[in-house]
Amino acid sequence: MPASVLQITDAEFARFRDYFYRRTGIYFEDSKRYFVDKRLLERMRHTEYYSFRSYFTFMRFQASGQEFQQLVNCMTVNETYFMRERYQFECLVEETLNEIVQYPQNKARTLRIWSIPSSTGEEPYSIALSLLEYWPLIEQVDVEIVASDIDTHVLDRCRRGLYSDRSLMHISQDIRDRYFLPKGANQWQLCQDIRDSVLFTQVNLADLAQTREYRHFDIIFCRNLLIYFDEPARRRAAEVFYDALNPGGFIFLGHSESMSRISSLFKVRKFNKALAYQKPLD
Repeated sequence: MPASVLQITDAEFARFRDYFYRRTGIYFEDSKRYFVDKRLLERMRHTEYYSFRSYFTFMRFQASGQEFQQLVNCMTVNETYFMRERYQFECLVEETLNEIVQYPQNKARTLRIWSIPSSTGEEPYSIALSLLEYWPLIEQVDVEIVASDIDTHVLDRCRRGLYSDRSLMHISQDIRDRYFLPKGANQWQLCQDIRDSVLFTQVNLADLAQTREYRHFDIIFCRNLLIYFDEPARRRAAEVFYDALNPGGFIFLGHSESMSRISSLFKVRKFNKALAYQKPLD
């Protein structure tokens, strides 16, 4: 079949959707059909497989798994900016961290924060900047920030720390001047010290062999990811986060997401500026 007339049938779309869901937990509604088809066809042309069947077989059984990872990178959406939903960062430094450091078991130990998905890095770097600028105890308490994403391309971008004016639109000029260096037209690079303060890792939230390595966190930011999951995948993700958190730890979700509708494992905590979901201390 000529590359110019490649098409994905309804049955092929359904087959790919089911496979991608099993591997990642991300479920594509019918409304995403054009988006999925477009990216599948791009990968088929790139790999010179001109039927869905031959490409799908190649992608599933490739020993290195590189083509599946390329598909994941194509199919995931990474749209964010610094200090998105600022009130949650304010809640973090004004209330939740102050509560956590009071737990007897947390005296003289490193507090750990997990940002997933990291996307292009704006969220974990916003956490680091908030701690440095607005949490007085940062001089007394060691904090480790881990940021994870399924998309390997965005992790490379995270580590480079290059951002556009749009990404920095909610950053004050003072913060920009102190932590970002101009890198040509509409480009800014976060300073090396802040980039070094975050550990970036690749992880598939649907792969329990990977997620079982993520334990002993005090705070998790998982914002605007669960909206791409169906109910069973959301429940599995909630169990992953429950196991990853220390007793008394908190998870922040996106403003349109609710852990209460997903799992009874967590209790709702209403702080002055934001809602969070807590793993019980008992």
